[in-house]
This record gives sequence, structure tokens and C-alpha cells, in this order.
Amino acid sequence: MLCSVSVSPTRPNEQVHQSEVSVDRISKGAHVEQSTSTSLEAGKEDSRQKADYQEEEISYTRSAQPREEVIGHVPLYSCPSCYRCNGTGNGQGGDLLQLNTADGRYLYALFLNFDFKFLEVYFVPHFYASETGGIFEYVESGPMGAEELAFRFAVNTINRNRTLLPNTTLTYDTQKINLYDSFEASKKACDQLSLGVAAIFGPSHSSSANAVQSICNALGVPHIQTRWKHQVSDNKDSFYVSLYPDFSSLSRAILDLVQFFKWKTVTVVYDDSTGLIRLQELIKAPSRYNLRLKIRQLPADTKDAKPLLKEMKRGKEFHVIFDCSHEMAAGILKQALAMGMMTEYYHYIFTTLDLFALDVEPYRYSGVNMTGFRILNTENTQVSSIIEKWSMERLQAPPKPDSGLLDGFMTTKCFVVCIINEYGRKYFHKMFQVPSLDIVKKPPSCDEFRKLRDLIRSISPIDGATGSTDLLIGAISFLITQNTNFLQPSWVPNAIQTDAALMYDAVHVVSVGVQQFPQMTVSSLQCNRHKPWRFGTRFMSLIKEAHWEGLTGRITFNKTNGLRTDFDLDVISLKEEGLEKEEPYVLFKKSDKPLYGNDRFEGYCIDLLRELSTILGFTYEIRLVEDGKYGAQDDANGQWNGMVRELIDHKADLAVAPLAITYVREKVIDFSKPFMTLGISILYRKPNGTNPGVFSFLNPLSPDIWMYILLAYLGVSCVLFVIARFSPYEWYNPHPCNPDSDVVENNFTLLNSFWFGVGALMQQGSELMPKALSTRIVGGIWWFFTLIIISSYTANLAAFLTVERMESPIDSADDLAKQTKIEYGAVEDGATMTFFKKSKISTYDKMWAFMSSRRQSVLVKSNEEGIQRVLTSDYAFLMESTTIEFVTQRNCNLTQIGGLIDSKGYGVGTPMGSPYRDKITIAILQLQEEGKLHMMKEKWWRGNGCPEEESKEASALGVQNIGGIFIVLAAGLVLSVFVAVGEFLYKSKKNAQLEKRSFCSAMVEELRMSLKCQRRLKHKPQAPVIVKTEEVINMHTFNDRRLPGKETMA
Repeated sequence: MLCSVSVSPTRPNEQVHQSEVSVDRISKGAHVEQSTSTSLEAGKEDSRQKADYQEEEISYTRSAQPREEVIGHVPLYSCPSCYRCNGTGNGQGGDLLQLNTADGRYLYALFLNFDFKFLEVYFVPHFYASETGGIFEYVESGPMGAEELAFRFAVNTINRNRTLLPNTTLTYDTQKINLYDSFEASKKACDQLSLGVAAIFGPSHSSSANAVQSICNALGVPHIQTRWKHQVSDNKDSFYVSLYPDFSSLSRAILDLVQFFKWKTVTVVYDDSTGLIRLQELIKAPSRYNLRLKIRQLPADTKDAKPLLKEMKRGKEFHVIFDCSHEMAAGILKQALAMGMMTEYYHYIFTTLDLFALDVEPYRYSGVNMTGFRILNTENTQVSSIIEKWSMERLQAPPKPDSGLLDGFMTTKCFVVCIINEYGRKYFHKMFQVPSLDIVKKPPSCDEFRKLRDLIRSISPIDGATGSTDLLIGAISFLITQNTNFLQPSWVPNAIQTDAALMYDAVHVVSVGVQQFPQMTVSSLQCNRHKPWRFGTRFMSLIKEAHWEGLTGRITFNKTNGLRTDFDLDVISLKEEGLEKEEPYVLFKKSDKPLYGNDRFEGYCIDLLRELSTILGFTYEIRLVEDGKYGAQDDANGQWNGMVRELIDHKADLAVAPLAITYVREKVIDFSKPFMTLGISILYRKPNGTNPGVFSFLNPLSPDIWMYILLAYLGVSCVLFVIARFSPYEWYNPHPCNPDSDVVENNFTLLNSFWFGVGALMQQGSELMPKALSTRIVGGIWWFFTLIIISSYTANLAAFLTVERMESPIDSADDLAKQTKIEYGAVEDGATMTFFKKSKISTYDKMWAFMSSRRQSVLVKSNEEGIQRVLTSDYAFLMESTTIEFVTQRNCNLTQIGGLIDSKGYGVGTPMGSPYRDKITIAILQLQEEGKLHMMKEKWWRGNGCPEEESKEASALGVQNIGGIFIVLAAGLVLSVFVAVGEFLYKSKKNAQLEKRSFCSAMVEELRMSLKCQRRLKHKPQAPVIVKTEEVINMHTFNDRRLPGKETMA
């Protein structure tokens, strides 16, 4: 797809207001920092409610009437920038309150309705209420942490559904403590126990949790923990359960991963001393496995991990296990990316169970390997439904006043007011899908919001385009979602973290115990009296025996130490998903809703254009080229077409496309430095593989080599025989006990010489050993020869037996030029066609002569047409190597033939003399140094890939591979049987002649003796004749030789 870009530089003084959208509601029992306690009893309700902002107290007039469901709450909107209104409200029908805080700040609450009431109505016909307590640390990102919000959400869910506890209402009391303050934790726990609670949840930090746990053990109240805390195996704390998975099991799972990846060296990085306890199974591994372990600690007082990462990079530590929180993991990944440690060489394992909640978009196409664990069962439809409700719950919880996030939050909400009043409620709901959004009829008349309203009015639709409202809402959506200043990772609505999910499950597990113990009642307990709760032991045992399928899967406990057992872990890895399988440069975006303007397009060039606009600060409008061509010059009149023509005529300011930088184009337009380097290559169908034949075991060596080996074998055997006959040192006395014997023997007969050669060639040896120096030289040279031959044969055998032989009719451009059977061509009026047209090289000139002679049949209008011709006919398509790489990643029937025919680059085209060219060149070099060009290419080029089973592991050899060797073996066995039968018949005939009897009787006797398998000896047949002395002398064999000085016997 071809497009051009019109650029409008942003004026220096022009500013864009960045805003956010959210919904704020005051929910039942809401508070910000101090504790809020609500209790219900049968037939009785409490109509008091507190809402504290630090040290200030605001009282609201409420009315509570006995109804059977919660009617709802009227939302409260606060606009922190409205102090310019001087408390008048400008006659908008509301009241503006100014409150002085302890730190000198001002809080403004604009009440948007005249009759402002909170309505809270509870279910009345219940038998009794059960109260629970929660202790949470102060947090920075909101009025309450994720765990506390999940705690409240779980209680409200159970009370609303009435399925788990149909006759019971849960109430709760929450207390806030400072982090690491165990004394304050003990005090708050005692305060809650004095109110009469059935269980205490939290706090999360180990020192505070230990203090609360000791109090719960003394007073017999269950203590529920959702964070990891070191617990010894012989735990004496009987009133304790933990929903966090036992880290000894997690550590073993990490060790299993290390073994699965076959790592030999591992670096363990931890953030505090408890990390060594959590990873104890892994730390013990070097003593049991062949594993080299290196342990490092992150700096405790700073979040700067660059010095540590620098040491790891210098030491080439590629396999790293990080034991840290997911917040610290996010910072480490950002720093590792900046240091070039997010490549395919690195593999990181994170022990945090919240790896899935991290924003990994910047690393998806970097090639880095990232592995972690997840206990949250997000694939379950029931879990997904709960998470969706949880997301809405979080949207209704605004940031706390002193967190630095309130201004952006409230400004965003007032921006929403402006949007709805200007363009209607239904369009806002269409874009953001926020249910039950109650907005005032008119926006506040403040200067800040008047500027926002003017900004909205300044957005105008593209000329001739329809659906201006959709265009406007799309622009507002971009401002809100892309320029966020308060939706941090922990505030992403749909990213429920593990701690929050465990707290949600913990409340339900305790509710299961309440359901099974209807006789239980709570009572006030005093820490100074040490009188335990009389129902505590029974209630604790019911909690440990509880079974529940929650957000984190199946929940069961060890009844002895209260630790969680039998949990499921999902191993998650960083993958590249969701890529479109279309041409990667510029393509239409797929969407169910109508898209307009620049939003219609996506692709590599669109991402490049977006990065350039971010760096250089310009705005742009994308439009397609009218004739759909890149740009070529007409030989007849010298006129240009396509993108080049539009740049010459100044119809476009930039041409961002796969536009090749050529000499002729450079004369009429300007180019930036190339953002991609490539060349021309050949796209052709992948040839069909041919399976190895039955005698393919002979393929590793050519027929000539086999013949030379046979000749060498015959020659060496004959030479060995001759040398052994002539050398006096190869003859030996067969009877060493008789040194006066005049008979000597030579083992290297002609047949023995051939047998010696065969034994050496098969690397089996024989009983024959050369004794003379000359024969040993021949034997040693033959052994060396066979060593090289057999080693070469063995090394080449596996490839010939397991790999399909690809026989392609063409291997290069020269092969194409030498034939005419396979047609070949390129895109008409493209840079590839121009290259062959202008080339002076004989091969390429010959190819252009062929293409020009068949211009109508071989030249195509687009790459898509050329690819289709390759698939459907005997046709080779000449195109850019980058496009071939993209196509072959997605179609396994296509392949690239040969190397690159030329070398060129793609650049951003500008009109001649454009002031943008040098700036764009500098920006492209910046993107190249930052690695963003490579990441964009990986994003759009890398597809699912073609299967490569052969390269991953060797395939099993079948009969079709090595069946021939079995045929040779069978033939050898049959031949040996025939030879043995021949020898048997021949020997029987000789014995019959020697013993003067019939052939049949001799054969039967020989067969009878041969079949006696238990005997090793048999008598040699003897002729019934008298042997004379002269005949004995003449019985010496051909191999005998007289010793010097001895005379012949008479």
C-alpha cells in the first residue's frame, strides 16, 4: 500500500492539554485513611457514617430507610482548580465548600445537586452478623491499597449474593498502620479484638504480621495472611493460615524450569535477605546438580540497578533469576532495555506472581526471553466475570488527596463534563462504556475548563469526511489514554494483582468456615486478660479444612502449619502475538467500527512516521497515492508517476513507504538516510523434497570414492603379501619349544593379506599382526587411511539419512538467465525493473531482454500479483529481499533463491530542497541507535514461522533410509551359507577318497560329528596306508622354508 504524508509543524507556543477519564462514587463504608467500622444486627441499623480526609471530618446528612436492596449513592465531584470561582459556583445550582487542611492545602467539594443525600439501605431479615477485621499499611497510589479494596469488595460481594451466607451478614473493621510499625499493629489488633471480630486479615509486612499473629495465638482468633512470610515446618502457630503458595514449592518449580532449560550457569538476584530463604531449594541445587550458581543482591537504598546490570553484562551472565516485587521488576526491565540487555541472548525468570500485570509491550519484539509464574486463573469464565466487576470497583475509588494524583483525577472528570455537554452523553458512552455515569447539565465556568472546552471546539473533521463526531471522540480518546498521569500499573483496572486476588479468596475461605459453624458468636476480647475466644479452636479447624475454588484456583491448607498446598501454577513466557498477516509497510486497520483519517492505517511505515512526528514535533495527514505506483520515469516524455510525481508537484511533503533510493530518483527528489537496507532477490516455490533411497547409506561418498577405496584395498593387500614373502623377519618358527626345527612359517598368505585389509577397513582388526618393519609400515599407512575414510563417512552419514534432499531447478540469477522454461519478472515501473533495465552486467542485461520481450506476461502490477503467480504457475518473481523475508515467514511454500543481486536502501522521500530532510535523517539515526527500527521490523515482519522439526532434533531412521544395509547383511549371510555347504561337500568328498568309502557315508559321518555341538574336537580322518619316510619329507607345505645350515633328511 502506498501513501504520502502532509505535514503541519506544531507552533512553538501551541500546547495540548492532557486529560484522563474516570468515575468517582462514594461507596458504602467509604473512607480514605482512618478506620471505618460498620456493624449490623437483626432488626437494627446504624445510620451514622464517617468520611475522613486526614484530620478533617465532613458530616453529611443521610437518611436510611428499611428497604431490601441498596438503592445507590449520588456521586460527588470535586474540582481542585475551581478556586478561581471564589466559592460562588457561578450560579450553577450547587454549593462550593472550601476546607482548610492541616498542611495548608485546600480541598474543594462541589455539590452538584440541591437535595444531596446518601442513601444506604441494608437487608434487614438476617439472623445475625459476623464481623471481621483487616489491618493494612498506608499506600501512596490511592485512598486504599489493592488488598484493602479487594477485602471490602469480597465482603460486599458475599453480602449481595446471599449464596454463601444466606442468613448472615458480614461486617468489617479496617485499621491503617505505618509500614514496619509492629507496635502500632499490635495496638490496632487489640482495638479490633475488643470490638469482637471472628478473624483478622493482614498486615502484609512480616514484622507487623508476626506481632499480630502472636496476639491471635494467645486469644484464639484466626489470623489470615495473603503475603509470603517465612514459616518453619514445625510451626506452633495453630491460629494461622496463609493463602500465599508455599515458597518451598515455588522454589522447586523454579529449579525444574532451570533443569528444563538445561542451564549450566545461573545468576540469582534478590532484593532483601528473605529472598535467600525463598530460594533455598535452588541455592542447594549446586550440591546435587551440575549447576554453577552466582548470587547477587539489589541495592537496598536505591532503585538504581544499572551498576549491578553492568557487572552482569560484563560477566556475560545471560541466565538470571530475579526475586523481587513486580514494581521493582518493571524498573529493572526498563534499565536493562536501556543497557542493551533485552536481546535474545538473555533469559530472565521472575519469582513474582504478578509478572502478567507488567506492561511488557516495549519488550515484545526485542527477542528477550522472559518467564514467570501465575496463580490467577484468568481463563476461567467465572473468574473473568469477577475481575470485570473488580475493575468497576477500582474505577470508583479516586486517588487520595495527598498522593499528587488528585489534580489529574479531578481535572479529568471535569473534562468529561465538558465533553458530554458539548457533544452528548451517548457518544461518551459509545467510546468509554462507563455505566451509570451521572453528570451535571452544565460544566463549571472556570478558566481552566473553559480552555479545555475551547480545545474540544478547535478539533475539526477532515474535509469531505463523514462522522465528525467519531473523529472528535477518537481524538479525545487519544488524549485521555495516551497522556495518562495517574493510571499507573497498579491502577490499571483490569490488571488485578495476585495480592488482591488472594485477599478476595481469603474472605471467601473464612466465609466457608462461618457457613459451617452457625452456632458461632463473636465476643469482645481484651489483650491484657489473655482469655481466649471459646469458639476460636473449632472455627480455626473449619477454616483449615475448607476447600474453595477461587480466583487463584483450588485452595486447601496443611492442617498442621496452615500453609497452602496443592495449588496450580501457570508458567508464562513473553511471546509475540496479535500481528497481522498482511504486507507490513502500510495496511488498512481492521476494526468493527468505522475509522477515519490516520486511524485507518497501521504498519511499519505508520509506526516510523509516528516516531518521527514525536521526535520532530510535527502533525501529519496520511493519504494514498492516486495511481498506486512508487514512481518511475517515462522514457518517451521524461515524466514521472506515482509518489515521486506527487513530491515533485509538492502535493505531498513526505513519502513514507518502501521507496528505494536510486540514482534517477535522487536527481528529482531528496531522500533521507535509509531506514532499511535490502537488495533484490528471487522468490520461488519451495521445491519438493525427495526421500532417501534404500541404498542411501552409500550416498555420503561418491561412486568414484567407493571405486578408489576398492582399488586401494586390493593394491594394499597385494603389496602386503609380496613384502611379507620377501622380508626374512616375517617368517617365524611355529614350534618355539624346538629351536632346532628347520621349519618356518609365514602368516601373510594371499588370503590372509586380504583378510587383514578388510579387518582394518571395518575397524575390527584381526589375529594377524605384522612383525617386520616393512610390513608394519604398510599396515600403519593402511590404518591411517581407513581412519580418515571411516570418520568422513560417519560424519556425513547422518545428514544424508535424515535430511530431505531439495532439488531446485534454479539456484541463482545465472540459472534463470540460462533458461527460458521458467518465466521470471518484476513489478512494472518499480525500482527492481529499473535496475535490470539500466544494468550493464551481461547476465542482468540478458534477463532484461527476456523480460522486455515478454513484457505483457512477466511484468506484474503489484507484489501481491507476483506472489500469486509464483504460487500458481512456474514463475520466479524478482523483488526486494525484505518483502521476500516477510512473505516466506507466512507462506511455507515459498522460499528465497540465492543471495542478493544488488544492495540498496529505503528512505523517506521529500521534495527537492525540503527543510525536513536533514531533520528526518537525524531522527532516523536516533531511532537506529536506540534499536527502535529493529524492534519495529521484528514487530511487523516476524510471523508464526514455518515448522523446522528437522533442525530441532534428529528424526528416527526408517527402513527407507538404511534398509539397504540389511539387504547387504542378508546377502552376506546367504553367501556364507552357500560357501559353508560347498566346503562341507568338498571335505566329505576328500574324506571318502582318503578312507576308501562311499561319498554318502562320509557325508553322513561328517554331518553327525558337526551336529554334536557340545564337542570342540573331532578326529582327523586317516588313510589305512603306511607312510614312507620320503613321503613325510615331501608333506611340507608351500609356506615352509629350510633353515640355514640344515640338511634334508634321507
